[in-house]
Amino acid sequence: MKLPEIKHHTMAALFMERAEDDNPALRFEDSTWTWRELMHEAAVRCAVANDLLGDAEIRHIGLLLENTPEYLFNVAGAVLGGYTVVGINPTHRGAELAQDITATDCRVLLTEDAHAGLLDGLDLPTRQIDVNGAEYASLLAAHQDAVPEPVEAALDPSTQLLLLFTSGSTGAPKAVRLSTGRWAIIAQANTIDLTSDDVAYSAMPLFHGNALMSAWAPTIKNGGTFAMRRKFSASNFLPDIQKFGATFFNYVGRSLAYILAQPETGEERNNSLKFGFGTEASKRDREEFSRRFECMLFESYGSSEGTLFIIHTPDTPDGALGKPQPGFDAVVLRADGTEAEVDRFGPNGELLNPQEAIGEFVSRGVAPRFEGYYNNPEATAARLQGEDYHTGDLGYVDEDGFWWFAGRTSDWLRVDSENLAVAPIERIFARFPAVVTAAVYGVPDPHTGDQVMVALHLTEDFDPQAWTAFLHQQADLSTKSWPMLVRVSDNMPVTATQKINKPVLRAQSWATSDPVWRWNGTSYEPLDESARTTLREEYFAHDNAHLLPDAASDQ
Repeated sequence: MKLPEIKHHTMAALFMERAEDDNPALRFEDSTWTWRELMHEAAVRCAVANDLLGDAEIRHIGLLLENTPEYLFNVAGAVLGGYTVVGINPTHRGAELAQDITATDCRVLLTEDAHAGLLDGLDLPTRQIDVNGAEYASLLAAHQDAVPEPVEAALDPSTQLLLLFTSGSTGAPKAVRLSTGRWAIIAQANTIDLTSDDVAYSAMPLFHGNALMSAWAPTIKNGGTFAMRRKFSASNFLPDIQKFGATFFNYVGRSLAYILAQPETGEERNNSLKFGFGTEASKRDREEFSRRFECMLFESYGSSEGTLFIIHTPDTPDGALGKPQPGFDAVVLRADGTEAEVDRFGPNGELLNPQEAIGEFVSRGVAPRFEGYYNNPEATAARLQGEDYHTGDLGYVDEDGFWWFAGRTSDWLRVDSENLAVAPIERIFARFPAVVTAAVYGVPDPHTGDQVMVALHLTEDFDPQAWTAFLHQQADLSTKSWPMLVRVSDNMPVTATQKINKPVLRAQSWATSDPVWRWNGTSYEPLDESARTTLREEYFAHDNAHLLPDAASDQ
């Protein structure tokens, strides 16, 4: 496959091609901006940012905002101004949220009513500005004569443009550096082929790389239209697609499942969609969406670090990721550093040689492409072995060269396309008065990704009502960290050094003789034999039977 030509080496150069373009650039609710108007708004935000940052040596502005035009105007402003925008995750709470802001050296934090309350009680050395307030309105008014003109730093490909969060190696999130040059390459080498007539719809959060790289970037490159919703809504997906005349949309994780949970009316086929692109949807959800909406879906594997991309080609087997994109020399390495064997499957699709075939995805010779984690040299060094980048993801390769995902190498879990570190969650659960030990780990979700499971050793009988009330009281408990399964045990598996044996807990999952409780959306119910049967059926329904506990290994 021939890679597209890289014409521009910075995002500033790409954006400036749109400076006099009167094609619609952005649609939000009932408003529309042309590219010319968007570039003017970017110039205004750039001027405002210069006022706010002054002569600060570190020029970082944090955005704690919903998906609004203000978010995009500020990113585009940073493109012109050569400073850095930090997307702050609004699902974080308390000390975790404060760490996100302070560890990335945000000098200014732009927020709004929807999220301002999250900052109450936090001791932040950051200037906070309400984008709906009088101060910000005055700053905008003062710079309405600004014109889009990139500064010198904006034309340097190495200038840091964005910090995109993942999870951190010790519980704190990691902020991936994204230079203006690397984003420009991503935008132009993107396999999503949109034209100026296309409308890309996104309701995925803008602090997540998926929305910026997979939906907005192709419209910037080709002068198409980006339509967005303030936050994801399954019930409003079809009305939005019809309202905006969307031809493309992006998704992550379980968003397809939520859309498909809406009653089928037959109206779904009344849309202008050509295709959708995303990650981590189950085979069944992809097939059902294609049936109901008559829209093709494509998936791929990638990361904010930009060190490995796996492309889902038309001949990719169901359930597989695809093959590495040309230009990446990738291998699967076992724990001893040797290359993993090709997988072998049994008659029922079970993997016969997991110990020999499963290993870590490693991208050879890409250290120069990896721009590192901001203010976290230890995490940066941990990913690299010489010139090779170790992804932390497990998988295997079949005899035809297709790559398959099999989990994660360390004590991490992935919920709704976000990586979570368990230590901060464990510290929260340890506050429950009856807890002796709380061990958090991920177990495969029947649809996609992981579910949060916790094994509790308690001093008294488990009271699901008291536990639920306790969880609701924890202000710093992320919405993604809510435990879907609770195992109660006074005899947890331990290692020789008396540490909790997480691999054993993960392998056993909910298939244990210990009592297990499952969250039903409002309360915890005992996972009795009938409930276990129903849960097993969910895995089969989504072609994920190989992820059932009795098929798990200690990998």
